[in-house]
Amino acid sequence: MKVTDESLSKEYHESGAWSDLPLDELFRQTAGKHPSRLALVDAPDREVWTGGAPRQLTYAQADREIDRLAAFYRMVGLTADHVIGVQAPNTVDTVIAVLAALRADLIVSPLPLHWRQKNVLEALNSIGAKGFIAADRVETRNVATAARDVAADLFSLRFVFGLGKDIPDGLIELGPMLAEMGEGLEFTPAERPDPADHTATICWSRSGEENVPVTRCHNHWIAASQMVIGEAHIKDASAILVPYSLSGLTGLGGGLVPWLCTGGTLHLHHPTSLANLAAHANSVKADVVITPGPLAQTLDRKLSDNKTTILAAWNIAAPHPSTFVARRRLVDVHIADEFALVAKARGPSAKMKATALGKYSGPNGCESGPALLEIAVTDEVEEQAPTLLVKGPMVPETGWRTISSEERRVRWEGTGYLNTNIKVELVEGGIAGFGIPGLYALGTGNLETIDLIYTSYQGIKEAAAFIVEAPVLGARMYAALVPEPGNVPDAGAFFAYLDAAGVDLAKIPYRVLILQSLPRNQDGTICRERLTMRTQRQPAAVA
Repeated sequence: MKVTDESLSKEYHESGAWSDLPLDELFRQTAGKHPSRLALVDAPDREVWTGGAPRQLTYAQADREIDRLAAFYRMVGLTADHVIGVQAPNTVDTVIAVLAALRADLIVSPLPLHWRQKNVLEALNSIGAKGFIAADRVETRNVATAARDVAADLFSLRFVFGLGKDIPDGLIELGPMLAEMGEGLEFTPAERPDPADHTATICWSRSGEENVPVTRCHNHWIAASQMVIGEAHIKDASAILVPYSLSGLTGLGGGLVPWLCTGGTLHLHHPTSLANLAAHANSVKADVVITPGPLAQTLDRKLSDNKTTILAAWNIAAPHPSTFVARRRLVDVHIADEFALVAKARGPSAKMKATALGKYSGPNGCESGPALLEIAVTDEVEEQAPTLLVKGPMVPETGWRTISSEERRVRWEGTGYLNTNIKVELVEGGIAGFGIPGLYALGTGNLETIDLIYTSYQGIKEAAAFIVEAPVLGARMYAALVPEPGNVPDAGAFFAYLDAAGVDLAKIPYRVLILQSLPRNQDGTICRERLTMRTQRQPAAVA
């Protein structure tokens, strides 16, 4: 299924930004040239946070597994352009399941690991998913059990597969199933014109209270990765360590796809601590490691090999970056939600420069290369902050099937730019990152609706959700609770109530502040700015 306008597709192909090779074919070509090269390696502590012992596969071994699993998808009735959801952490099994789906011409929808059952149900229903792959668990959460319950409520979902060790009844265990079928599964690729132009993934952006599907074809992903590869000077056969889940632009565009394009070794990591990430990178002698931007300076000190390149990922929730002189190549990767990314290597000054407006060509900023992205902003109207506009070979369509021509007209400016609705701050030289810290990145939307969730807890008279900027993580949700007279709320019981109610994890506060009353503006609305200031002045008052 193609979603990009024919004229745009032709333009991207003629410029050289797009090619004819889909993502799974990139893997197959490396497997043909270097069958004994190590392709995929699990984290050594895999059994701590998900089921199954750590695995590692060469390209030949992985290619065979991908072929057999793609044949299995076909055998059970999943055909071209069927959508299959995936909610699983960074494991060899997850990568094999995704690449096999792409090889079978399926469309993969990787779901964020923090999503609850209701989020998964709404998303899979909205895109008409036919299949769902879930890990047995992610840390203490039983993802597979929730997947089984989703299947019970979603009649269009024909197949639910399990990855890991402890799979509940009702799910098809992929590992044992393939082992039982032996070597008889053979996959024959289907002839498909322009295979790299067809939709590969449906990722998810947050717009207010809704999760919005964002489609990308194989070529969109490759174009995004080329900017990262060029700026980071990622060489063929590099060892790449990825701690981000493979569910969005950072993990896929900054990790998985650069690995596919360069034919190296992908080391998979589940983040538990920065020390653990550094130790993992040192033990595998990683050439490239991705980390949240605010942690880059600390990671730089902990890495033993000065030749390791750090990809510092900044999202729109990140605070202003610090200036430091790294001992290695440092590349800032600015993520604009699920719409675009810009990779920029730090210069000798060690300062992060503003993101300039205009075209970004690649690889490595070569002006003669194909333009991978073009950035503009909307005009400032009635003191409203401008929003980010993007277009180019990495920029996806925003909707999935149901997008109307009117919605397309509103989202896309007359010049072909996509309005991301991400607010930006104009500074000398361009824009400061990709947005103002706070609400957008947390997916909080209308805070008043979260107030109602907090107020529903027994013994609470009124409540307010508010945002506090964190020095490392960017922004965190807090809750201010005003108890009924004579009631003393228990913070632990409050968190347990939210968890039992299945509240979206993004709406569960990091901490709770108990007050006698909420500060108000002159018009009677809650003054959340004063709540934030109070928390920053009196950390001891926060539970």
